[in-house]
Amino acid sequence: MKFYLPTKIYQEPDAVRKHSREMAVLGKKALIVTGRNSSSKNDSLKDVIQGLEHFQTAYLVFDRIEENPSVETVMEAAEIGRREGADFVIGIGGGSPMDAAKAIALMIQNRDSSSEVLYQDIPLKAVPVAEVPTTCGTGSEVTPYAILTRHDLQTKQSISHRIFPSLALVDGKYLASAPLSVITNTAIDALGHLLESYFHANATDYSRIFCQFGMEAWAAGAGILFGMEASPEDYQRMMYASSLAGIAISHTGTSLPHGLSYYLTYQKGIPHGKAVGLFLPAYLQLLPEEYEVQRLMALRSLGFGSLEQFDGFIREMLGSISLSEEELLALGESVLRNPSKLFTAPFEVTEEEIAMMCRYAAKA
Repeated sequence: MKFYLPTKIYQEPDAVRKHSREMAVLGKKALIVTGRNSSSKNDSLKDVIQGLEHFQTAYLVFDRIEENPSVETVMEAAEIGRREGADFVIGIGGGSPMDAAKAIALMIQNRDSSSEVLYQDIPLKAVPVAEVPTTCGTGSEVTPYAILTRHDLQTKQSISHRIFPSLALVDGKYLASAPLSVITNTAIDALGHLLESYFHANATDYSRIFCQFGMEAWAAGAGILFGMEASPEDYQRMMYASSLAGIAISHTGTSLPHGLSYYLTYQKGIPHGKAVGLFLPAYLQLLPEEYEVQRLMALRSLGFGSLEQFDGFIREMLGSISLSEEELLALGESVLRNPSKLFTAPFEVTEEEIAMMCRYAAKA
């Protein structure tokens, strides 16, 4: 077995304020990377700025990261960071700003390089990255991955470089101002990470430890998704589950549901979490007979008594999508053309099984 996680993680109330010194001394000038609105509304941006100012660390803010950030936006932000002398990056928000922060950090360090190096398998370093998550989905604050939109290929794709954040400051209070739709979509993404990592060709006893604890934490906080009044502890639990799921996929990667989701997000504009979740019941159904006990244990850890009950939950939360026969074919081809994703499943994947997963997602 193997385990590697160089990110220092603090998860607690007021994590940014309590540990702002460690954030501020990552460099002399920070490029803060975030979206247009949410980090201002939930005060995460204010907390970060106050922490930097307290320790007299210079900063500038790039607040134009879109949902599913593009290579072009990354290069725009990196150029500003280069020009202004930023020597570390802070990502604030959901997976989009946090993933973008890693790619931007790579391009700031490699200032004379073009965007092509993002997808070249060559050893490159990045300036330090700190992450402040405000949603409970990607776990990007603890993963080495940065998934960007590639308009040239009309899909989403992880960059070739593994960039672990130096510091993750995780505080559930930022979830309190998020719309239920955002919490649902991101929580389903974390659910996908937990299940895909648990049932993965690269899974080990170490990685499954994080899945197991993550599933239990997810179940304890999942009442939020049904509109129940949430406590601060519920928000902390969902953030905890997301981070644990991120640690798990850092060691295994994701599998078929994520591979299939990219087409739906790019071509149909479906939020990432929903696009992943639509494939989860079918993925579990395809598991061979020898995984029956593990599957039942995983479902019970998540609070479900059977695969049918889990299927009903996904339908209630996400519904279904409308796809033509041509779109179903293109969806299947999108992952069949990617052999590396096919090999992540702990069983041999056929065209028929991919077709079944696609039709399940579109089932009324």
